[in-house]
Amino acid sequence: QAPPLRPPHHITSHHIIHLRHHITRRETSVRRMPSSSTSHDRLGRILSQLAPAKENMPHKAKASAKSSSLTVIDNRDGKKLEVPIKDGVVRSKDFWKLKLRTYDPGYKNTASCTSRITFIDGGKGVLRYRGIPIEQLAEKSTFLEVAYLLMFGNLPTKQQFDTFTKNVMRHTYVHEDIKKMMANFRHDAHPMGMVSSMMSAMSTFQPEANPAKAGQGVYQDRKLRNEQIYRILGSIISVAACAYRHRVGRPFVNPSSERMGYAESFLYMMDKLDNPNYRPHPKLVRALEVLFILHADHEQNCSASAMRHLTSSGVDVYSSIGGAASALYGPKHGGANEAVLKMLEKIGDKKNIPAFIEAVKAKKVRLMGFGHRVYKNYDPRARIVRKLADDVFSVVGKEPLIEIAEELEKIALSDPFFVKRKLYPNVDFYSGLIYKALGFPTDFFTVLFTIPRCAGWLSHWNEFLDDPENVIVRPRQVYLGPGETQYVDISARGGAKEIELNATSSASVRRQYSTGNP
Repeated sequence: QAPPLRPPHHITSHHIIHLRHHITRRETSVRRMPSSSTSHDRLGRILSQLAPAKENMPHKAKASAKSSSLTVIDNRDGKKLEVPIKDGVVRSKDFWKLKLRTYDPGYKNTASCTSRITFIDGGKGVLRYRGIPIEQLAEKSTFLEVAYLLMFGNLPTKQQFDTFTKNVMRHTYVHEDIKKMMANFRHDAHPMGMVSSMMSAMSTFQPEANPAKAGQGVYQDRKLRNEQIYRILGSIISVAACAYRHRVGRPFVNPSSERMGYAESFLYMMDKLDNPNYRPHPKLVRALEVLFILHADHEQNCSASAMRHLTSSGVDVYSSIGGAASALYGPKHGGANEAVLKMLEKIGDKKNIPAFIEAVKAKKVRLMGFGHRVYKNYDPRARIVRKLADDVFSVVGKEPLIEIAEELEKIALSDPFFVKRKLYPNVDFYSGLIYKALGFPTDFFTVLFTIPRCAGWLSHWNEFLDDPENVIVRPRQVYLGPGETQYVDISARGGAKEIELNATSSASVRRQYSTGNP
């Protein structure tokens, strides 16, 4: 048998085509002269080494053989446009060559950035931080380790983690003026209103980190940028604890002099009274730690997009965090687990579930905690939270609503109506029950969401600052208003549309029936 042949480097595609032609001619003669098969086989081996068969080509090689582009034909004038496809997307600005813009309310199919932080496959129910499955992180990691991972792209070494933890925890001591400002909120102020306001106000304490005062290039200093990361991650648990204690009328508590972890220090500042040796229960600490990990980031959600949007203007990071927290404050975003709790309380008993399910099908009520904009499968975080609930209940006792929740999940997952619509439990379905079992008031749930999400927001802020494509966000619109109209003097205006302009309060009602102007 002849040894394998090594093709010389100077052979070109022209030579290969010539050889193919030569083999085709030889095939005819082979039929007449079987003795020449050895020569034919040798030529075949030469050709196979010069140009491997298509079916043996690597997948990437096959893909590169195809054109990675989209061909668009404008039926209005017959113009043809070739749009490049990269990473599964096309750039919408390419369509402006045809004088077209894309319209996508709610950004349901629009990628506003490139990111290397969080990956979600909604169809398969996959969530990964920097490539690591959320299940592994929830089982093996800590929140501050996950925060480091999100921020810097890899798991830290022992030395890196110790340094990072030390820098974050020293910033749990906040400026005394921040406490004074928080003490001046009304006694019944919503905790999220206090927290979002204070995070924005912190920018006034750090003028050296404010681009409006120190210059637009201030965050190019990596050390100064890191300092803001440490300060926000450290101070958010202190601000949150102060918001809780102000609400219940207790004095603020400084971080413990004992070495404590992140979640443990937060619970300590919330709950310590007069016992100098107080420490939160380790199982409850771990449960909160896992919940913090699960809520740390979730790709380009409403608040993360708000963080990037605000950052694009060049505003300071504290104002961006305050704006992102305000977006999370909205009940459509951060208040979902509270809505689940209210739904379960309204159902009241397992025997009422069938009637509730029928009301959902008739669109008379909404099924909260099921379905997700991204996930079309079981939310991977929901599975972890459900297991976590048992650990919490083993310490504080079983939450009565859990039986209603479990029965509701069982019925919904077996009902063709919900199965067809791919409505599976999301992370909010059980997390609210855990928070309730831990004794947190319902209006504090979103604060518990805000604390870990600061790590995600700061990761997006950090990534945005390093992105060469980071221009100021300026979406376009589809204008549907009137064309050019002429100004009409007020004395000549008639037939104006009726618009409700009255706004009443108890004070305005009293003034309305008083004599003279107040």
